[in-house]
Amino acid sequence: MAIKYTLQGLLVYLALAFHLLAFLGRLMRFNRLSRRLYLGGFVTVVLAFVYRWLDVGHVPLQSLFEVFLCLGMVYPLSLFCRRFLGAGGETADMLLGFVVLFPAGFVFDARPLHLPPALQSPLFVPHVAAYMAAYIILTKAAVQAAARLLIGPAPAEFRLATYETAAYRLVCLGFPLLTLGLILGSIWGKLAWGDYWHWDPKELWSLVSWLIYLIYLHVRRLYGPRYPRLNSVLVLLGLVAIVITLLWVNLSRLFPGLHSYAGA
Repeated sequence: MAIKYTLQGLLVYLALAFHLLAFLGRLMRFNRLSRRLYLGGFVTVVLAFVYRWLDVGHVPLQSLFEVFLCLGMVYPLSLFCRRFLGAGGETADMLLGFVVLFPAGFVFDARPLHLPPALQSPLFVPHVAAYMAAYIILTKAAVQAAARLLIGPAPAEFRLATYETAAYRLVCLGFPLLTLGLILGSIWGKLAWGDYWHWDPKELWSLVSWLIYLIYLHVRRLYGPRYPRLNSVLVLLGLVAIVITLLWVNLSRLFPGLHSYAGA
């Protein structure tokens, strides 16, 4: 367990505490206090991200510590989804923020890494940012899908969309970003390594995750919400593929690939 006795670590731990307290406050029905704590957690994550940016001298999206720190900025997604997509789950989002920040706080090393030449490209930020936005949106979609399987068709608040519909709307939001990340990665691969595709493990699993969501959208378009369990299972399978994509290179020593420069 990599505990961080630094200002960077303190900010991450404060953000973790804010998200956990917000979640517990919601469970105890302290809704107003819970929302303020949730906002405080978001502000603290932003401060931690900016501090990291200033510390390393580039947009912090290289290491897994930086990636999970970025994924911890869940609060704006909660607001957007509730207002424009009718997707609730704010309580789950508070816990989700805690879960994705936990590896940054206790698992992955926060030592600054030198940005290798392969990452010194104008495509670095848009490519990774597109994937990070897609990943957190599709994770929220998976939470909605899991709620459909475990709880039932409708959330407690009648004004919100059903869990199945919310998951579908979230996938519709995240899939174009997933596609953008894949396209930008192919272009970058051509510029950096001379070809658009190399069947690198991370490229392979990126394609697998994209295909799963493509199948889901095809099934959903054909049959609508008539098979909510099948739809939910496909969304959850997509999340499994995303987790493999995100962690494969840095945690697997058996099949290293071209993306192995991203330190854990």
